Amino acid sequence: MELDLSPKLSKKIYGGEGGSYHSWNPSELPMLKEGDIVAAKLSLNKLGFALPRYSDSSKVAYVLQGEGIAGITLPEREEKVIAIKKGDAIALPFGVVTWWYNKQDTELTVLFLGETSKAHKRGEFTDFFLTGANGIFTGFTTEFVGRAWDLPEDIVNTLVNNQLSNGIVRLDKSHNMPEPKKEHRDGMVLNCEEAPLDVDIKGGGRVVVLNTKNLPLVGEVGLVADLVRLNGKAMCSPGFSCDSALQVTYIVRGSGRVQVVGVDGKRVLETTVKSGNLFIVPRFFVVSKIADDEGLEWFSIISTPNPIFTHLAGKTSVWKALSPQVLEAAFKVPTEIEQQFRSKRTSDEIFFPPN
Repeated sequence: MELDLSPKLSKKIYGGEGGSYHSWNPSELPMLKEGDIVAAKLSLNKLGFALPRYSDSSKVAYVLQGEGIAGITLPEREEKVIAIKKGDAIALPFGVVTWWYNKQDTELTVLFLGETSKAHKRGEFTDFFLTGANGIFTGFTTEFVGRAWDLPEDIVNTLVNNQLSNGIVRLDKSHNMPEPKKEHRDGMVLNCEEAPLDVDIKGGGRVVVLNTKNLPLVGEVGLVADLVRLNGKAMCSPGFSCDSALQVTYIVRGSGRVQVVGVDGKRVLETTVKSGNLFIVPRFFVVSKIADDEGLEWFSIISTPNPIFTHLAGKTSVWKALSPQVLEAAFKVPTEIEQQFRSKRTSDEIFFPPN
């Protein structure tokens, strides 16, 4: 069966006055299910409040735009109330209870990328809401809830049944939410737009990689994430993951061309990507990108905690490691052509500036 790797936009799942929740469906993007990968977006309007919930998947959250507040409670630990802003990345392991709030005029949009190897449905998040019309306590009888909370039945009915909305609500402007604490960001959040760069190629591009050193909770999520900015007309060299990892990419800003080549040298994707697109590169397939004039920025996760990549251009590429005689025989070319090939791209860049 032919792979459909074409980039897709998310679709609205639910929402109302407070905001909306969007996701990518595995039926439209089959590689989500194939790779046990999931992607979704939360958009909150002013005073929008995403009700407390936990998920069946570990994930990385990335703030695409706006500012707001996130409440994060790890199992049997205190709640962390965190101010979040554009560029923030947050690792969310299994069992984390979260809520999200926007008190600003600008829409707050948060991207979620995760893995579903232990989820109820492959390629999809399943959220379990603590409150709301579909909250988990609506499924228990008042007797059970009353005994668990040590409360009378009338109070239980009020607590369980007063919130008639699902997932996202709009709060009254007079309602006071908890104020974030600056110290709560430590070890919980990394701003990818302000963090030290892991790669910085003049005229080419920049990379910030989330790892256990700059965001310790990444180790519990079991994924690696990065933010990549490619300058206008620059190229990201062809490369592949050589440890069977999948790469899931969300286009944050700009546009550009992408080519992916798979088995038997077959080009399985050639397309233009733009802001809002999500696409997946299968295991061992080779991908390369060229930015349009305005540049290209993407946030991606890799489905292994310690990915290994092989690049097929630049000083550190596999070509530079192979002996000249092997290349001459493999390409079936004379020595002078091999020497000309070897002499090009002598830097260790993975992002090539325009000529």
